[in-house]
Amino acid sequence: MKSSTSSSSLTEYAISLLRRRIIDGQSEPGSLLAEVAMARELGVSRVPVREALFALERDGLVEFSETGRAYVKDLSPKDFEELYLLRVTLESVAARLAVPAIQRDATALLKNIAATRKAKTLGEVTKLDLEFHELIMEMSGNARLLKLWRSIRGELEMWLGRLQRQHQGQKLDTREQTASSHEKLVEAFRSQSPSACERLTREHIIAWREWLPVLPEYK
Repeated sequence: MKSSTSSSSLTEYAISLLRRRIIDGQSEPGSLLAEVAMARELGVSRVPVREALFALERDGLVEFSETGRAYVKDLSPKDFEELYLLRVTLESVAARLAVPAIQRDATALLKNIAATRKAKTLGEVTKLDLEFHELIMEMSGNARLLKLWRSIRGELEMWLGRLQRQHQGQKLDTREQTASSHEKLVEAFRSQSPSACERLTREHIIAWREWLPVLPEYK
């Protein structure tokens, strides 16, 4: 019988693996996540797999049917619009609040941009993109804003990953576009007023919203 520590590690491993597959699009929206098959693949019992699925449900990446089967959540255009509205509201406010902290020290944001430019996969770009925005949320110093943003981060990452895959499919350099747009934001944070940074952040997210037509359901 495995110790509680071992069980916890197995669950964290299963969460990490399944999350990455969902974000990267390996497990497509609406696809079945069969516990038995996943447990066999990972070489573990069904318990850590089940716990991982519950954790991913809380993050908005998985949903259960009435019969208890787990599926990758399929975000609808309505879901996208609701997440966009929350994101533009939370991040714009956080940007205004974060200006003093960023003007004191923008090192973490600059390291994130440098890492983005070196990213070897689109999945890494997606992860670093959300981490950049989470850093700004943290630097706002408002714990409640950060908590609200983190409650939708999983769905944001799934949405962003899907958008970036479609975007990249149109022969656009998603990695460089992401790094350059974030670099411009940092420059603004270091030299402009809080109200200007709030406006520029809003514009940045609105531009992100305008990627939506690349998705089939928006055409």
